[in-house]
Order: sequence, then C-alpha cells, then structure tokens
Amino acid sequence: MLSDNPKIRAALGSLLAAAFLCVLKLTIGIVTGSLAVLSSGIDSFLDILMSGINFIAIRRAEEPPDKEHPFGHGKFETVATLLQSLFIAVSGAWILFESYHRLKKGIHLSNLGSGMAVLLFGAVLSLFVSRMLRRVARETDSAALKADAIHFSMDVYTNGALFAGLMAISLFGITWLDPVLSMLVAVYILIESFRLLRYVMRDILDVELPEPLRREIISLIESFDLGFVGFHNLRTRRAGSRKIMDFHLVVCRKITVEEAHDIADALEKRIEEAILGADVTIHLEPCEQHPCLGSETCPATKQNENQPTKKCWRKNEEETSGIE
Repeated sequence: MLSDNPKIRAALGSLLAAAFLCVLKLTIGIVTGSLAVLSSGIDSFLDILMSGINFIAIRRAEEPPDKEHPFGHGKFETVATLLQSLFIAVSGAWILFESYHRLKKGIHLSNLGSGMAVLLFGAVLSLFVSRMLRRVARETDSAALKADAIHFSMDVYTNGALFAGLMAISLFGITWLDPVLSMLVAVYILIESFRLLRYVMRDILDVELPEPLRREIISLIESFDLGFVGFHNLRTRRAGSRKIMDFHLVVCRKITVEEAHDIADALEKRIEEAILGADVTIHLEPCEQHPCLGSETCPATKQNENQPTKKCWRKNEEETSGIE
C-alpha cells in the first residue's frame, strides 16, 4: 500500500513539521516585530507548500504505469523538485527586499527572548527532520526528498544564525543587525535555490546518469555469465527515483528467439536487482560475424571474459559511449 511507502511517510512527516514551525514562528514574529523571525516563518510557510507538493508528487510518482503514462509517473517528482527551487528563490527575493526596506525605515523590536527561543527550537526540529529526510532519500534515491532535506538543512543554519543575531541585539542593542542578518539569509537561500534548479534541470533535459553509475551498469553487463556476443548504444536518464536505461544486446543468430529472450530477461533482472530504481529495456540484435561458428563453439558466447572477441566488443562500447 502507498501508506506503507517510506517516501510518502517521510513527505507527510516533513509537511506536519513545516506546518507546526510556520504557525509558531509567524506568531512570535508578529509579537516581537522581528523581521528575522518573520522571515523564518515565511520560509516555514513555503516549506508547507513544498512539502505538500512533495507529498502529492511522490504519491503520484509511486503509482504504476497507466494508459496515459506508459513510462510511469516518475517525472512528478522532478516537477515537484523544480517547483521547490522556484519557491525557494521567491522566498529569498522577498526576504531580501523586505530586509532592505526595513533597514531604511528603521526597526523597533521587543520581547526578543521569545524570538530566540522559537528560533532555537526551530533549528533543533529542522535538524531532526532533515536527517530523517536525507536517510529516506538515500534509501529510496528520491530527488524530491533530497530537495526537501536541503531546505530543512537550510533552516538549521539560518535559524542558528538568526538566533545568534537576536542574542547580539538583545545584549548590545544593535537593532540594524536584524534586517542585515535577514539579508544574509536571503542571499544564502537564493544560492541554494539556483543549485537545486541546476540539479533538477539535468532530469528535465534527460542528461545521462552520473559516470560512476554508467560504469557500474557497463560492469554488470560485461560480467554477466550467460552467453552473448556484445552490447552497444547504452542510453540512460532519470525520471524521479527511476533510472531508465536501454541498450542493444547482440546474441548468436543461431539460437532461438526464446533463448535470446531468456538471456535478455535474466540480464534485466540482474541490473534491476543491483541498482535501485532501475528500469531496463534491451533490444536484441543477431550477431553478424562471418563465418558463423555456431553457438556451441563461438568464442564470443563462452563464459570466459578473456576471449579476444569480447575484448573487441568492449572496446567498441567504450568508443561509442560518449556519443550516444
């Protein structure tokens, strides 16, 4: 059931935490008049929106393929991550503008103890939530949860910095430090939003999977112990947590269709078991070597990686992997 999915439970947990922090920070921010606390509350409000989007997107992404989405719903996670990066950028821009306006207008602060207490509590809670999200994101390879974890980690740093700033204001009466700290937080938020946007655009533009993962895929194919001649045209991309890949597998033209299918099916299962979220498609091609020695004596189909023929097709794969 979807309710038993760790990704959905993590997204729901972050949503509830963001809602609680938002109400608390906005209330204390209005009472104290601190823009630092108010900006942190606005950030938590955006956390609610983003965690809500994540929750809906991950539920959709985990649904099986259907008639309208034959390749699955993994891109829902990608869209959720894109929206998060945009929301983070908007929040940073608003805090920067409001901080500048407040700095020119002048600041009146009161009851800073409450503001410091809520910022410290928010930092502790955000640290707990970010660690939980990172753990589940690592286990499920979820881009949306990784983005959510980044934003809660930002809350830890920003709340800690704002807490230190309010303490300095309370001790030394430097009221202009409140909007200045908020401006620094805004700049940090904008930088993180652009980093997140750059990350998600790789998925939107179907950029190849990272090179270490590609090498792992090639290694899994090359070390496969059922007889086949070679492979080429490996293509990879990501859709949410799904790692989509396809390639051409060359088999002996003398074997039956059933035997060739069994080889491809076994190789697909091997890759899917080794790589979390792998979605593998294999196109079968007949070997065109002449003269054909037959599947029983052909050195390319023997279970020995040191055969000259295998070395040859490995070289061909390496030469073509960069232009796919």
